Amino acid sequence: MNVLHSIRVLDLGNFITGPYAAMLLAELGADVVKVERPGTGDPFRSFEGGLYSPHFQSYNRHKRSVTLDYSKPEGLEILRKLVSNADVVVLNNRPGVSEKLGVDYERLHAINRRLVYCSITGFGSDGPYASRPAYDNVGQTLSGWLSLFHDGGDPRVAGPAVSDALTGVFACMGILAALFDREKSGAGRKVDISMLEATMAFGAEPIGQYLATGQTPTRYSRGATSQAYLLECRDGKRVGLQLSSPNKFWESLANAIERPDFLQKYPDRKTRISSYEEIAKELAEIFKKRTRDEWMAVLEKNDVPFAPERKISELFDDPQILHLNLLFKSTHPVHGDVKGMRRPVRFDGQREAQLRAPPDLSEHTGEVLEELGISEDRRNDLRTRGLI
Repeated sequence: MNVLHSIRVLDLGNFITGPYAAMLLAELGADVVKVERPGTGDPFRSFEGGLYSPHFQSYNRHKRSVTLDYSKPEGLEILRKLVSNADVVVLNNRPGVSEKLGVDYERLHAINRRLVYCSITGFGSDGPYASRPAYDNVGQTLSGWLSLFHDGGDPRVAGPAVSDALTGVFACMGILAALFDREKSGAGRKVDISMLEATMAFGAEPIGQYLATGQTPTRYSRGATSQAYLLECRDGKRVGLQLSSPNKFWESLANAIERPDFLQKYPDRKTRISSYEEIAKELAEIFKKRTRDEWMAVLEKNDVPFAPERKISELFDDPQILHLNLLFKSTHPVHGDVKGMRRPVRFDGQREAQLRAPPDLSEHTGEVLEELGISEDRRNDLRTRGLI
């Protein structure tokens, strides 16, 4: 169901935050036109050579690509025509860049009063850090997020982009709220979001705990509070548990592992939290006695909250993931079959939307400019002069 079928989005972003926000809107059915630089496009395109890297594909599904050099007056004029019938513009750059390019909120809003303008920055629109460059690890580091997952002298950072993705999600939420408000007010709004604020917002629990208690959470504070464990079984495979706060799940685990003494040894939640490391060591030894499949059967029988640890390469063989039909395949005229994830949101039990493969650079320039009424002769002239 394309719930945003009437919405036109201009994606002027690069890398992750802006493109991801725009892609989320595209997955809800919006017509997203990605405006890129002629010749090179989004820098994410060339991360593995060529102009169609897996990195680019991951954040640019379901879009149309237009190349336009709007740093030149004639290109800017065309962009402003695109803005005149757009609903949303998404940008992610440092403060001041949009003003230099002539695509700041004030100028674009003067063209289209109904425009929702989303500006994504690293640290906010002003302040002592505002002019600094910012990427994912910068946001994770400053927000306190990384301190919960990394310590010691190892300079390597594990895991995927977190701050970038979170910022895109919060940006999408802000855009949707502004579109809803526009239905009543008739006017668009400027939506501002920073990577720093988005990542701190996502850390609501550890920050909230600190503000309430004055105690700084450690790497294992959440695991202890939630009674969460990742345990290796006899065959080297791992299973994750989270017993949370209901006492019934602790009783279920004690039954599953055949250790009724655990109920006397760790009788209440407070004791279990303070004994987290001790319990973890005991469970580690216990789970080494059986294979994961054996443990999974026992845990399910006893209604213990658990899941097998899946590597990325194993995800689409998992029975539940297969049942949910999360993988889709679309065919690109040049690159052939391209796989991706379906959106996680359903409406009235449906989630089918426009399943468009990530676009080649400038793949849709002709059709989008034709929609603006720009003739083929003029398009050829603009192309010859490197403006599209």
